[in-house]
Formats: sequence, structure tokens, C-alpha cells
Amino acid sequence: LIGGSDNKLIYRHYATLYFVFCVDSSESELGILDLIQVFVETLDKCFENVCELDLIFHVDKVHNILAEMVMGGMVLETNMNEIVTQIDAQNKLEKSE
Repeated sequence: LIGGSDNKLIYRHYATLYFVFCVDSSESELGILDLIQVFVETLDKCFENVCELDLIFHVDKVHNILAEMVMGGMVLETNMNEIVTQIDAQNKLEKSE
């Protein structure tokens, strides 16, 4: 693993998608699984049934969603409605420019 044996991989499988998070050994597996669940539900809400092509062709939007949730290794937000509201506000600003 990257960074040695102090890290662990936590993943969750949804249909044809796998979401893998690399975290340090002090992180709670259940907490990360919940974070993955919120991440996938938010992606599903933003992309209306997320698929591989959404992740490939809209990687910038996926990064923005993840950045709304996690920053500097700390979980900032897990409320899906709040995350979607912030992403929609960012999209409106981008379109107005």
C-alpha cells in the first residue's frame, strides 16, 4: 500500500462501480463506509443514476462533490441535501460567468 502498513483500503460495491478509500489505520471502517454511502447517494442525486461514464466525463464535478465532503483529511459535511445545494450554487455561478 501507499505509505506503508499504517494505511488500509476500504471499499464498497454498487452495481458496476467500486468506490475505494485509502485511509490510515486509526479511521473507523464503519465511518468510512457511511461516508462512501453518502458520497454515492450524492453522486446519484447530482447525476440522476450515476454510471461509469458520468465519473469519467465529469471528473471535475465528482472532485467538487468530494471536496464539499472532505477537506484536508477531515470530514466536513455528510448532509446530502446541503452538499447538493452547494454544488448547485457552484454550477449557477459557473454558468453566469
